[in-house]
Amino acid sequence: MAVGCVKMLRVGVVGVGMMGQHHVRVYSELAREGRVELVGIADANLERAKELARKFGTKAYSDYRELAKEGLDAVDIAVPTSLHREVALEFIEAGTSVLVEKPIADTIENARAIIEAAEREGVTLMVGHIERFNPAVLKLKELVSRGELGRLVTVSAKRVGPMAARIRDVGIIIDLGVHDIDVISYLFGEPVKTVYARAKNVVHPAGVEDHALITLGFDDGSGIVETNWLTPHKTRTLTVVGTGGIAYLDYIEQSLKLYNSEWIKEAKIQKREPLRNELEHFVECVEKGKRPIVDGKAGMHALKVALLAQESARTGKVLEVEG
Repeated sequence: MAVGCVKMLRVGVVGVGMMGQHHVRVYSELAREGRVELVGIADANLERAKELARKFGTKAYSDYRELAKEGLDAVDIAVPTSLHREVALEFIEAGTSVLVEKPIADTIENARAIIEAAEREGVTLMVGHIERFNPAVLKLKELVSRGELGRLVTVSAKRVGPMAARIRDVGIIIDLGVHDIDVISYLFGEPVKTVYARAKNVVHPAGVEDHALITLGFDDGSGIVETNWLTPHKTRTLTVVGTGGIAYLDYIEQSLKLYNSEWIKEAKIQKREPLRNELEHFVECVEKGKRPIVDGKAGMHALKVALLAQESARTGKVLEVEG
């Protein structure tokens, strides 16, 4: 709970790999501020869990089911996507609110099972689409909503860089493309209606796609996502074209510039770690019973579009996004 309350929110983290360890770090910062109690962390690699537990002053578990017995208020799940349903349901059925890393699950069926369980048990469910909490994206959404760019026409994202050694079980559309699918839908303020994609494998050892170009159709505009694991340097940018101007956003630099026929403006942005913003929002939603910015429905929509993009790349067809 917030500072001054008798009981602090009891939280745990399951999965302390590349991303999960950063989640643990942020929760430990919140714990030092008296905002949460970091009860424990769980990982199949017990030595890694113990190392982080010593570093951040908490308890390590090798089996997440043991952590689930600790009566947590909230849990953060950062395990491989194929395990999201199994782990999330264990905690949800124990009455624990859940933040699950993106994508929400590996299949629509599993995503729906997580969402339905959370609704049935009356717990908070949030999906970790971290770019929604990037200060530059938040500012851009504010400007778009105010009409600074007029009506949106196209939103183009470039998310490229070298191949990550940690990625073995999914292709780039699910791992990276889903970020911009979600952000572009958020900026248009509506779900994606159609999707068409081209994707291939060049160097990824698992044979999954390592580069893709995805076209998203909306009622009155289009989105384009270019993503790959082939570029030697990391680029994360977004270009938004409207009837009244154009905006250039850099996710990494957290910068945003707007142009129209008369002026150039650079938005004033207070830089802050997106993960910190995300986890603070999750904690607040659990404490106050608020609906998260990225709820289960939004997470399932991004997954659905990503899966359809993979299917489109296989079939060469433009596909409609139902529901």
